[in-house]
Amino acid sequence: MDHRLLGLAVNPALPGALLDRLIAGADADTLEELAGRPDLTPAQVAALAARDEGAAVRLARSGLLTATDVDPAGQPGAALAMLAEGRGLPSWARLLAVDPAVEVRERLAACPGLPSDVVARLAADPEIRVVAELALCTTAEVAARLAAHPHAEVRRSVAVNQAAPPAVLTMLLTGEGLPPARWCLVCERETVPFEHDPHCPRPDCELPPGAACDAGHQSTVHAIQWAALANPATPPAPCAAFADHPSLLLRRELACRTDQSAATYARLAEDGMPWTRSTLAANPAIGAALQRRLAEDDGYDVRRSLAQHPRLPLDLLTRLAATGRIGPVLLPRVASASPVEVTELARSASPQVRMLVAQRRDLPDGVRDALAADPDAKVVASVAPHPGLSEAQLRAALARHGDRVAAAVAANPGTPAALLADLAHRNPPARKALREIARHPNATAPALQVCLTDLRARRSAAGHPALPPSVLTELLDDDDFQVVEAAAAHPALPRTVMARLVAGR
Repeated sequence: MDHRLLGLAVNPALPGALLDRLIAGADADTLEELAGRPDLTPAQVAALAARDEGAAVRLARSGLLTATDVDPAGQPGAALAMLAEGRGLPSWARLLAVDPAVEVRERLAACPGLPSDVVARLAADPEIRVVAELALCTTAEVAARLAAHPHAEVRRSVAVNQAAPPAVLTMLLTGEGLPPARWCLVCERETVPFEHDPHCPRPDCELPPGAACDAGHQSTVHAIQWAALANPATPPAPCAAFADHPSLLLRRELACRTDQSAATYARLAEDGMPWTRSTLAANPAIGAALQRRLAEDDGYDVRRSLAQHPRLPLDLLTRLAATGRIGPVLLPRVASASPVEVTELARSASPQVRMLVAQRRDLPDGVRDALAADPDAKVVASVAPHPGLSEAQLRAALARHGDRVAAAVAANPGTPAALLADLAHRNPPARKALREIARHPNATAPALQVCLTDLRARRSAAGHPALPPSVLTELLDDDDFQVVEAAAAHPALPRTVMARLVAGR
């Protein structure tokens, strides 16, 4: 893999003649990258599709290939891509449904709108993975039939399918009303009873961790229940019975659902595992009384998760800010706060609360300016990227708080070039600030030269429009492949250098 050519493949300034030469001689990775260019001519599209299947697939997905351009026998990948987009021909589906390659039939089974005879053939495929793939996204009628399939893995796929009838999902969840499955992935390969060793030494073993079967297919039954609980089309009533299930994974999945009764949520709030309670805490369906109860929970991450609740009472938000280890993030409740509430939060005696409201980027000018002059560095760091702050305000924040706000000042979209240059030349360097400067549109070449000294900042700096062509040429030999690709993709790369790269020199 030549990373210089991968970068050159997406360079918008690559001349057409060099693009033609690159198509003629590039490797598969570069050809697939070339297939994503927006400026391809019909002749270049045809040349790419003829040279590489991966490129043909990408061209098909983007709509640059039509049905007349694709031979399903010679390019099944491209044909499948078009069928997946709903632009393939029914005759392709019939041809691919009998393809000897299981992978082809499996990918076909995931395509929408297949002819009914193709669906029937795939539903009877001898390879279970093909039938299971079909069950994931097929129609309600077919899903209902496949729910009674003798292989438990197919039933698991039906449980994922949101088009499956609610009554069918209920049967899959409870195990009632369906004939027992005869096989699962475990018992069709191993002598039961069998439990998969989590440290299985067999290099060819394909069983998932935790796979087990004692003739009851228990690990797959568990997976079916988990899928049904995660499926929003499953009726809420049968789900409620899992609030006391021995499986943490099932209880936690129930805690994600937004259609349960207050009584069910109250039972989950008493769960012995913090993961269940922290999941419940962020559930937008729980009421204020339960929110207040969870605000007293000492379990790991419960209060921090509760802070993400979109309808959190403001007084609870204030309490959680001081105890929940929330950090500088824009919480849903803060994002939806009214103008009066924003003013109230910005005047809070708690710097943690002021830091949270400072994360908004639509603050009134007066609130924004007050927060920019806040005595607490974390508040200033939160508001410093806010549009509309003047250079004087940003410099004043930097003078008061130094490196603690340097990166935030550099992230402000209005930070002028002179201030970015000053930030870049701080001694010792503020590494996080360099990473912001490297992607700032106002950064100049001298500032970017400093950014190139930081291993992470140089990846962004290598693609910056202000970087001089001479520097770009040097970066083509960098040890970091991301830097190389960014430099090769730069529109300012000299054409002579582009020609040398295409020629392999």
